[in-house]
Amino acid sequence: MAYQALYRKFRPETFDEVVGQDAVVTTLKNQIKTERIGHAYLFCGTRGTGKTTVAKIFARAVNCLEPREDGSPCMECEMCKGIRDGSLMNLIEIDAASNNGVDSIRTIVDEVSYSPAKGKYKVYIIDEVHMLSTGAFNALLKTLEEPPAYVIFILATTEPGKLPITILSRCQRYDFKRMSIDTMTDRMRKLTGLEGNEVEERALRFIARLADGSMRDALSLLDRCLAFNFGQTLTYDKALDVLGAVDTSVYVSFMDLIIKNDLAGAIRLLDDSIMRGREINTFVNDLIWHMRNMLLLSTSQDSKADIADVLGVSTDTLDIIKESAKKTDPEALMRYIRILSDLSGQLRYSSQKRVLAEIAIVKLTRPRMDDDLDSVKQRLVQVERKVNRIEAEGVKTTVVAESTKPKVKPPAPEALEEDVKLAVFNWKRIIENSHPTLKSFLEKTTPSTDGKVFVIKCEDSVTEGILKDPGNIELINEAFEEVIHKRTEFRICLSGKSEGKEDPLPDLSDYIEFEIENLEDNENEEED
Repeated sequence: MAYQALYRKFRPETFDEVVGQDAVVTTLKNQIKTERIGHAYLFCGTRGTGKTTVAKIFARAVNCLEPREDGSPCMECEMCKGIRDGSLMNLIEIDAASNNGVDSIRTIVDEVSYSPAKGKYKVYIIDEVHMLSTGAFNALLKTLEEPPAYVIFILATTEPGKLPITILSRCQRYDFKRMSIDTMTDRMRKLTGLEGNEVEERALRFIARLADGSMRDALSLLDRCLAFNFGQTLTYDKALDVLGAVDTSVYVSFMDLIIKNDLAGAIRLLDDSIMRGREINTFVNDLIWHMRNMLLLSTSQDSKADIADVLGVSTDTLDIIKESAKKTDPEALMRYIRILSDLSGQLRYSSQKRVLAEIAIVKLTRPRMDDDLDSVKQRLVQVERKVNRIEAEGVKTTVVAESTKPKVKPPAPEALEEDVKLAVFNWKRIIENSHPTLKSFLEKTTPSTDGKVFVIKCEDSVTEGILKDPGNIELINEAFEEVIHKRTEFRICLSGKSEGKEDPLPDLSDYIEFEIENLEDNENEEED
C-alpha cells in the first residue's frame, strides 16, 4: 500500500477522536442524540482545526444505523462503511475554490430534489464557501433556507467575514478554535507511539509551536522531520535543522546586539542564519515572537508557572528570556516589534528581502535614523543612561565649543497632550505619507497646538482653503492613521504672520528640530 501522510492516516473517524474542539463536538452529539438536527451549519476556523473532519463524522453519524450512546457513528454498519469508502452518495463534498460559479450551485439545487437511495440524509459539505461568486450565493439562498427534510448543508470557511449576511443568518454557526500547544503535543506523542518512532518532548513542543494552532500543519511538519531522521530518535536540534528554524539562544544573542547598538554584529548574525539556510521571513517572525515574550515577561506580575503557560515555553527557556528582558525596557521592545512587524509585511512582496532586513536592523540599532516619537523617547533614555553612568563614575567632561554663535533654545511649549505629541513629532512622516496631490500644500504648513488640539497652520489662504475641503480632510486623516495608527483631532487655520499680525499659536517645528539636534550632538559627544 502507498504511504499515507500522517494527517490522512490518523484523521479522526469518531467524535471521541477529535481533540481541541470540545464545545463543538458536545453540541453536535447532543443534537444527534435528541434528534434536533439542523438543516444548515457553518463551520468557521483557521486551517487544520478539524472543520471538514467533523463535518464528515457528522454526516456518518446522522446516517448511522446503530449509533453509539453518545451520538458517534458505529463505523461498523452498512451506512458508515459505505460513506467512508465512497460507495454511497449520502455525502457529497464540493470544493468552492474551484466550483464557485452559478452553474455548480444550480446543479446542487437540482440534485436535492432526489432523496437518498439509502439512509436518512444527504449531506452536502461545501468547503471554502467564501470563494463562491455573488451569483452562486444568490442561487443557493432559497434552497439553503428551506431544503428538503432529508438534506443537510455544512458550509466550511476560514474567512466567515466574506460571507453575505443572508447566508450567515440561515446557518447554525460553530467556531473552531486554534489548537493549544499542549493539545497538539499530546496528539503527536500518541501518534508517534503508534508508529513506533522515538521523539524528544522538546521537539514535539517546538513543532506544535511552529504549527500555529493547526493540527494538520503540525502533523505535516512532524512527517518531514521523521522522514529526514528515519529510524533515528528525532531530537530538538534535528527538528531545527529540518524545519529551517533558529534556536532561542540565537534570538537572545541578537537582542543583546540590538540593545548594545552593535550594528555590525547584528548583521553578521543575520548573515550567518541566512548562510545556514534559514528563511528571512521565518527569522523575522520568530524574532517578533521572541520580543513579544520578552515584553510580556517584563510587564507581567503573574507567577512563573502561569506566565510559562501563557508563553508556551519551558521553565529553562523562560529564565533565559527573563534575563534578556531585564536589559531593556517595554517602550523599546514595542518600538522593535513595530519596526519588525512593518518589515514582515514588506517581505511578502519584495525580491530584496535581505536589503529590507538590514535596513530594519539599522533602524533598530540607530534610533536617530527614525523620526517617530518612540525613537525620540528611546534616544532620550539612552542619553539619560549615559549621563547617569558618567556621574556614577565621577567623570567630568568638557566640551570645546566651536567659534560659532551658540544655539538659542526656542521657548518650550506648554505640556502637550499625547495625541498632539505624536502628531508633532511625526508631522514630517505624515506629510511624506500623504496623498501626492496634498503633499505640496502640506509642505507649506507648520505644526502647532492650541493646548489640546493639533493645529495645522497654513502660510496662505489658498493652502488653507484647499486643505479644508472635506475630501482632503479625509485624506489627511488617512495619513494620520497610516503613520501613527490612529485618527487625531486637528484643525486647520491661517498663520497670523501671513496677515501681518502677531501669531497667537506657537510654531513647534523649530522647538522639535532643536531637541532632536541637541540630542544627536549629546550622543555624538558621549561616543567620542
